[in-house]
Amino acid sequence: MTAATIAPQRRWRRGALALRVVQSVVWSLVITGILILMAGKNPLVAYQHIVIGAFGSWDRLIVGLNKAVPYMLAGVGVALCFRGNVTNMGGEGQIAMGGLAAAFVALVGATALGAAVLPAAMLAGVLGGVAWSVIAAAIVLWRGVHEVLVTLMMNFIAWLVVAEFLHGPLGEIDAGFPQTPLFDSASWLPKLVARTDLHIGIVLAVLAAVAAHVVLWHTVIGFRWRLAGASDRAAHYAGVSRARSVFGVMTTCGALSGLAGAIEVLGVHYRLIEGFSLGFGFIAIAVALLATLKPLWVIPAALFFAFLETGALSMQRQIGIPSSLVLVIQGLSLIFVLCAVGRGGRRV
Repeated sequence: MTAATIAPQRRWRRGALALRVVQSVVWSLVITGILILMAGKNPLVAYQHIVIGAFGSWDRLIVGLNKAVPYMLAGVGVALCFRGNVTNMGGEGQIAMGGLAAAFVALVGATALGAAVLPAAMLAGVLGGVAWSVIAAAIVLWRGVHEVLVTLMMNFIAWLVVAEFLHGPLGEIDAGFPQTPLFDSASWLPKLVARTDLHIGIVLAVLAAVAAHVVLWHTVIGFRWRLAGASDRAAHYAGVSRARSVFGVMTTCGALSGLAGAIEVLGVHYRLIEGFSLGFGFIAIAVALLATLKPLWVIPAALFFAFLETGALSMQRQIGIPSSLVLVIQGLSLIFVLCAVGRGGRRV
């Protein structure tokens, strides 16, 4: 079989997989619509309000785009880990530690660093996520503990570390809620569109997804990650170190998740707030699975989840359907996607 015949077959398979993903989302909407109908509500009206709530104004559109940023960054990291056969459940903790590190630099270094405080805080966020993932990778590789247990438990530790700092040296006095003081404006993330809340994080997230695609499919290190994830025996035969692959994908995921945490505190809240990262890491796992572990497909998957959540609040206000219904849509979408991929009988 020549390269001229392989390339069209690959394009056809990618197109067929994309069609199955779209069909899965459609079926999830149909089944959820039946549930809405059984509750005595009109599903078409419910979905109409979701669309209006997500795209009905420029402000709602900005909210959805900003919400998609952490999903996109952490989702790309999770996709890389799963490609390397590493079940990383630690996005929550890595986002939290990235936000904590960025907040620390923004508060402590505002005077000393001057105009350099923003890039320094962003770098600190990345390094915070990397450091947290390095600890998890070391435990997995040196102690032989399964990565699911390690990364999942470290999420709780990260939340407690953030809470300790907010109730201690970084906390705002008499704030009434565990949070830091407002950052100096020099450490705020620049706006993508003037006089709006849309920050440049969405551009960074898209660039990260594109870079991850290039690394995964067009570089030697990406081939090694995929080979190590596909077969330990093949990787060993080819001289690919399983330990290096695990360390590589976990630290890359930590860097992307830490960046997500930094963007959230520097571009959305302008301060560190207790619980700011709750849910981001687990939603990122769902985003990666919906994207069938393809970094470029993480972009539309993250936008779908973000706008679905943004519009759900409008649906709840207008017709009284709980906004938690979006969890049903998200869950059903994942079930149908996984079934479709499994029915194909091959890795994606």
